[in-house]
Amino acid sequence: MDLLSVLHFDELSHGLANLSMFPYFDMAHYIVSVMALREQPGALEVSRVSPLACWFSSMLFCFGGAVLSGIMLAEPPVAPLSNSTGVLLASVIWYLVFYCPMDLVYACASPLPLRLVLSGMKEVTRTWKVLGGVTQAHSKYKDGLLVMIAIGWARGAGGGLISNFEQLVRGVWKPETNELLKMSYPTKITLIGAVLFALQQTHYLPLQKHHLMFIYTIFIVVNKSRMMLTGSSTSPFATIESALYKTLFAGYSPYAALTGEVKSACIDNSSMNKTTTATKESSENRSPGQQTPTSSATGQSSSLEAKEESPNTAATNCKKIN
Repeated sequence: MDLLSVLHFDELSHGLANLSMFPYFDMAHYIVSVMALREQPGALEVSRVSPLACWFSSMLFCFGGAVLSGIMLAEPPVAPLSNSTGVLLASVIWYLVFYCPMDLVYACASPLPLRLVLSGMKEVTRTWKVLGGVTQAHSKYKDGLLVMIAIGWARGAGGGLISNFEQLVRGVWKPETNELLKMSYPTKITLIGAVLFALQQTHYLPLQKHHLMFIYTIFIVVNKSRMMLTGSSTSPFATIESALYKTLFAGYSPYAALTGEVKSACIDNSSMNKTTTATKESSENRSPGQQTPTSSATGQSSSLEAKEESPNTAATNCKKIN
């Protein structure tokens, strides 16, 4: 008897695949998402100044993936809001997290044991969202592997991918936080899931769907729990990412070397200009009664001329290089 039959792998995977996300898993997703918004810098102040902006940001946190995938598939971006039950549930949770007297709801959901359970349940919903996006794209583009990956990725990590727009709703503009510039762990693991489910959907991955759902869900739940318990934000793929980057994208670049030389020359030029300006100002501010020997004055004038010529030469070289 093999190990998979002993663990009842097929039964467990079928049970997980038939698990309903509403209401408990969806509720956990809404709670964790709204709490993540509340912990953003300045979110509490926005909730007091403009409750409408705070509510809209919360809906983007909760339904951002569905909104983004709808836009990519040329569907109405307000379609996710047609689920009145889900919107109502998310709105009630938003109100309790932000405006409950004495912050009872937030205080009760903050302890690590309960937050660990809620985060694990939220990760389960990630599997269903990624699979839903891939399936939706496959129904319209049978052979569009890249389309399936993009829609599955957007559906599962849309809240992070549209974070810049969500920040604008709260009056914050931080383009350096763009997920495409520096992807967070949820965005990376969602992309990996979208690739796996797209390969399985197009039969390039010889694995049944419910088996892949089980394996992927167990992996992301266990890894998320490990990261929360250890307080680590390091991706488990950091070593592989570093090796791939050094192998494929960190080679010698003549353009990068040339850019470094230009920057060095321009920095030297700037520092010499500052020194020359300071010397001129000190000589101009000197009182008429104070005189220096002729030889020293001559030496200073010659050194000043030499300094003025060298910055001009460096500036000309910078312009030629550019």
